[in-house]
Amino acid sequence: MPKDFASGADRTCDRVCCYLFLVAATLYQPFPIAGAVRGQIWRHQPSTRRPRHFHAEPELNLVTAGHGCFGFGAQAVEVAAGDLLCWTPGQDHELLSASDDFDLFVIGLTPEFSERVLGTNRAATHHGPVLLRLSPEQQTDLAGRCLFPAHHGDVVTKERAVGDLWRQAHAFRETCSLGHTLTRRSLCFVNERPEISRAEIARRSHGSPGEVSRHFHRDMGLPLSAYRARIRLLRFIRLVDQGSTLLHAALAAGFGSYSQCHRVFQATLGCAPRSFFTSRIRRVIEDTFAPLVPR
Repeated sequence: MPKDFASGADRTCDRVCCYLFLVAATLYQPFPIAGAVRGQIWRHQPSTRRPRHFHAEPELNLVTAGHGCFGFGAQAVEVAAGDLLCWTPGQDHELLSASDDFDLFVIGLTPEFSERVLGTNRAATHHGPVLLRLSPEQQTDLAGRCLFPAHHGDVVTKERAVGDLWRQAHAFRETCSLGHTLTRRSLCFVNERPEISRAEIARRSHGSPGEVSRHFHRDMGLPLSAYRARIRLLRFIRLVDQGSTLLHAALAAGFGSYSQCHRVFQATLGCAPRSFFTSRIRRVIEDTFAPLVPR
């Protein structure tokens, strides 16, 4: 649970926040990118491990030592040194446990910067959760690239280094077997048009609605409807942050009405949209950490 709650008038908000964490199994926590840089590399610190969360930024996890276990959706995956994990925007994920010698680099870019870096290969971040086993040479190369930005302070140099790393990692990703074709197509369609229906996805993918749902749930660990709701919510939050009204943002994000947006927001994040944007709830959600289980 979050620490250092304020006293007095904030106690009511604190109680709301405590209740929120009891009902929201998956939190919205943006990838932490500091300052004006559009990409960030963090080194794993057990004391700042995040609980199950999702965000709009695509993310890579490079394991350089030890072993651990990640959870995503209803699934879990064991990882060890030399593994590269790729999380697509909106995909929940969590480091469940790790050995004492576990070491990990966490890399994230803003969606816009990722698209610019990858160019014609920008859809690669919409292929779902992917685990790659790197060769020792590939691991050494990426780990060295992860360390470089920490020693160079200017924004341009850092962004160039993070962008080169991102491009190289996705070049490795192209050599592995990804999820089912219907899942990849569903992810691309939903990220382009969050309001798209399952039937329309199936029609454009030349499959049946049942096939689309089955393969998506197997590859992503969660239903297509839940993922589509997250993508709409992420777009809604971004639009409100940019100055849109709640109503305009809801419609532009793909919801049929503000009332539908309100219901989905409450069910997914555990609070009403207005409370999220005007109270301390959002800050508390983003600053929540969870203990790491040793292995």
